[in-house]
Amino acid sequence: MKRQIFAPEHDAFRETVRSFLAREVLPYYEQWEQDGIVSREAWRAAGKQGLLGLAADEEYGGGGTADFRYSAVLAEEFTRAGAPGLALGLHNDIIGPYLTGLATEEQKRRWLPGFCDGSLITAIAMTEPGAGSDLQGIRTHAEDRGDHWLLNGSKTFISNGILADLVIVVAKTTPEGGAHGLSLLVVERGTEGFERGRNLDKIGQKAQDTAELFFHDVHVPKENLLGELHGAFVHLMTNLAQERLSIAVAAIAAAEHLLEITTEYVKEREAFGRPLATKQHIRFEIAEMATECAVTRAFLDRCIEDHSSGGLDAVHASMAKWWATELQKRVADRCLQLHGGYGYMTDYPVARAFTDGRIQTIYGGTTEIMKEIIGRSLLG
Repeated sequence: MKRQIFAPEHDAFRETVRSFLAREVLPYYEQWEQDGIVSREAWRAAGKQGLLGLAADEEYGGGGTADFRYSAVLAEEFTRAGAPGLALGLHNDIIGPYLTGLATEEQKRRWLPGFCDGSLITAIAMTEPGAGSDLQGIRTHAEDRGDHWLLNGSKTFISNGILADLVIVVAKTTPEGGAHGLSLLVVERGTEGFERGRNLDKIGQKAQDTAELFFHDVHVPKENLLGELHGAFVHLMTNLAQERLSIAVAAIAAAEHLLEITTEYVKEREAFGRPLATKQHIRFEIAEMATECAVTRAFLDRCIEDHSSGGLDAVHASMAKWWATELQKRVADRCLQLHGGYGYMTDYPVARAFTDGRIQTIYGGTTEIMKEIIGRSLLG
């Protein structure tokens, strides 16, 4: 079905993104995967191209638009290109709303220009060794020392953890923590006591740096409190809908792309003297995946429209995240199988998509957490 959600300006933006990928990303991506990290030059190039800070006000160098369809275009094109390492979605869609929606005017002047031009790379530190999807289990804590917060604790699996110049840290600011005792503290590169662990070795998304972070008696200035004191839980819940939608958008784009390349592959690949596409089982496999992708795409496009107009709720974002990422996982597995032995070779896109996409059902809230959110909304 022809998609109806994009206007000519979004189509023009898509061409800009494709040109950027061809010029600034794809020629270097293999090296980034070997290095385990992308170059800072790529971030600055993205800023120069206007791909960062889409929702930030123009006075700070941003795009000045809250239209999520531009973010959807970015997610779709980076996914189709097989280039998740340059984590523009993390920067724009996950961290951006905290800075544009919660920062004071003074904080915006300090941070948003660099956020938009690519000189200031960001991360958000929620997950801990003993606390993943359950924010109630966070142990990292900050003591009020009058003119500063004294921050201690550790975080793990932090995307952009090595590159980040600005890290939004979720910490307990009351002894109890939990829903009414968490705050967001911004820790800047070079702050004494802030240390980065190793760049973690993952099975996929090799070019995207993911690190452990450690905070040993870190003095965080009072002016680096982001949002309301003890209000982090509400802030996090408010912004998680966009994070989950962003993940879902990438998931359906990945599934569709895998279906496209696999459809072409089975037309060309022969077994027992005939193309695979002539086999009924193969046709049924393709038909099932195509139908699942089409139905999921219709729901996702509706979610994108709703979010662009401010109407997407947490439950439907959870539905989108659960369904689209699980679909991506199923399609990746089935497409790899249809490629046979070639699907297991890393120089085939299906192999890289299989490993790169496996994290999708885990980060941003696991599938099990998504089902719990949906179930609670229906059953109390």
